[in-house]
Amino acid sequence: MAPERDQTRVNERIRIAEIRLIGADGEQLGVMTPEAGMALAREVGLDLVEVAPNSRPPVCRIMDYGRYKYEQKKKKSGANKKSHAATLKEVKLRPGTDMHDLDFKLKNARRFLLDGDKVKVTVMFRGREMVHQSRGRAQLEQVRKLLDPLAKMETSPRMEGRFMSMILVGERDAIEAARKVEEAEAAAAEAAAVAAGESEEGAENAEPNSDDAVAEAAVEAAAEAEPVQSEPVESEPEAEGEKPAAGD
Repeated sequence: MAPERDQTRVNERIRIAEIRLIGADGEQLGVMTPEAGMALAREVGLDLVEVAPNSRPPVCRIMDYGRYKYEQKKKKSGANKKSHAATLKEVKLRPGTDMHDLDFKLKNARRFLLDGDKVKVTVMFRGREMVHQSRGRAQLEQVRKLLDPLAKMETSPRMEGRFMSMILVGERDAIEAARKVEEAEAAAAEAAAVAAGESEEGAENAEPNSDDAVAEAAVEAAAEAEPVQSEPVESEPEAEGEKPAAGD
């Protein structure tokens, strides 16, 4: 399938005697020729774009057409994402599923609901477990309560062979609120991680303790200083001819 051709007339494609021009900031610039409008657009590095071709004269605007097309495509993509077609996801349980496993299953169910999907919760019975269908029904009721108010029951529990199932759908307002909470928590976690990284970097670049610096400077000064040698003390020479007395 060939891509849809852009029908918007831009710059030289605007071939008409007069246009009514709107500036980049929304100001009314009056009626003029397309050539004069293109000259004004080029002065600010933008495009002349026809925005109301059916007016007389047609209305044109000075804008960044490439950026405008990108924003329009982004909006369209966001609209398509919001109109996500709900699919049916399934979460399977057993009558004896413990709380730890149930929490794990509930996290999956919650994620499916936040993604806009329906959730089929199924309890599987084996052998003699079929005589304990009340346990399965109680387990489904527990799941419904734990997912409240995020979900509501679309189909109540019913048996299909050895399987008891119910279908849950998301409550729109509760889903939207939960998404906002998740986005806020993710932003807070990211900010905390950035702050922690900056704190560690600051600690690595911090100046050493003043006492340690003084001690280190003293050691360096002592190492660089030249050693001082003490001079020997010269004894006075004895007078020539003198001899010590015998009794001394």
